[in-house]
Amino acid sequence: ERAEDTARIVRAYNDLLVDYPSDELLRWEPLAVIAGSRLVLDVPDDDPAGEFTVLRHLLADRSAESSIATSVAAARENFRTTREVMPREAWQAINQLSQYVDATANGAVDRQLRDRFLVRVVEVSRRLDGILESTMTRTDPFQIIRLGRLVERADMTTRVLGVAAAGILSLESADRTDLVDDEVRWMSVLRSVSALQMYQRATRGPIDGMAVVRFLLDYGAFPRSVQGCFDAIRRVCGELPASSAVVDALSRAEAAVAAARPDGEGGAELDRSMDTVQQAIAELSETICRRYVDGEM
Repeated sequence: ERAEDTARIVRAYNDLLVDYPSDELLRWEPLAVIAGSRLVLDVPDDDPAGEFTVLRHLLADRSAESSIATSVAAARENFRTTREVMPREAWQAINQLSQYVDATANGAVDRQLRDRFLVRVVEVSRRLDGILESTMTRTDPFQIIRLGRLVERADMTTRVLGVAAAGILSLESADRTDLVDDEVRWMSVLRSVSALQMYQRATRGPIDGMAVVRFLLDYGAFPRSVQGCFDAIRRVCGELPASSAVVDALSRAEAAVAAARPDGEGGAELDRSMDTVQQAIAELSETICRRYVDGEM
């Protein structure tokens, strides 16, 4: 899930560079922040926008916890140690993806090879999800996989909102008239979580910044919205034994979303609100691990 989400975000930003109607130099460092990097990347003079430095970090750096290479390698190791409960086709899919990423991640930093690499990561991830959905018995292991996927997805959506969307709102709060630029940026935010078409179907109007934020936070019918993920987590908890502690942590995370006030102080309030929601999601993740991985509850 993390590798797929990172690939979607990079593709969306790459498309933004092509579509952006301004001569403004768009920097790439916010993508590393979205992915959770706490490092200050050393950008050389011959990479003025930070494009290749950030992409090496996000695509191929095995020392970066959220890079595609690290995420796929970790997923493969998890599958290897649990092969007895996984469909064989799922192991084959993740193994093929791991081999592909090992062979091509470094080269994918280059613009000519980048999109093919990112599309492949997303497509194999989607195929893996399809294999698990269509062939795996609905017992506890399947439900735990769903929990992990949903927690990661909700967290990544809040990161997109807290960094990318908050940045646009901060720009909009200034005295600016380049509304076309802002609309293209909001389209990129939606594309980064594969939400553009569904947002347009749900709103049937022009792209409005606060409507985008509310859609990605609250629109439960969209499976990548934060509330959509929380609703699915609650359903999964109904299928698992002794899930009361997890449900309590989920309720606290939902309360954090309900208390979010993204419409004040430009993007600063949205950024603060998403930090609070991310902390609640981290608590939810820790509760799931204590209950179902460590068996402490």
